[in-house]
Amino acid sequence: MAPSRRPHVLGIDDGPFSKGQHEPVPIVGVMMEGADLVEAIAVTEFPVDGADATNFLAQWIEGLRLRPTLQGVVLGGITIAGLGVVDLSALAAAVGAPVLAVTRRSTANHRVRDALEAAGLLERIETVERAQPSFEAEPGLYVSHAGAARNTAEQLVRATRKKSKFPEPLRIAHLIAAAIARGESRGRV
Repeated sequence: MAPSRRPHVLGIDDGPFSKGQHEPVPIVGVMMEGADLVEAIAVTEFPVDGADATNFLAQWIEGLRLRPTLQGVVLGGITIAGLGVVDLSALAAAVGAPVLAVTRRSTANHRVRDALEAAGLLERIETVERAQPSFEAEPGLYVSHAGAARNTAEQLVRATRKKSKFPEPLRIAHLIAAAIARGESRGRV
């Protein structure tokens, strides 16, 4: 099914953190209609390198009042709070909507596996390897997706972008999460 011209998409991003940090990392969700109307903002937190990130996000999303209108979820990659690996297919099935992971680099040579090995989190490697390889939606924008065909994933990205290469719900979630963690936002998504 093709998304509407102005889909309701939830962008989720984590705040910055320090290696070895014991405090949980802020997680921000921003629901937007299209690329220019913020409808809701939700905040939670997740432990650095925490386990079962997929179930955590699924339960959090299901508990949000915005859930009935959700038409897609956009993440800034397949991990949250460091090495909390998200199973895109399982999350898409749990929330009943497409889930996209967008990044600036191809996932073909990603280093998540190496980081998981170094951290002794070998059981999470299988989830990373199950993720569908990303495709280049445009130069410098790679998308891995689950719960929808590639053309639907591309339509969701196009319908939620404005000036940035990244979908606005994700870009704004990134800014808010950084502001919560640091007191102000900086950098780029």
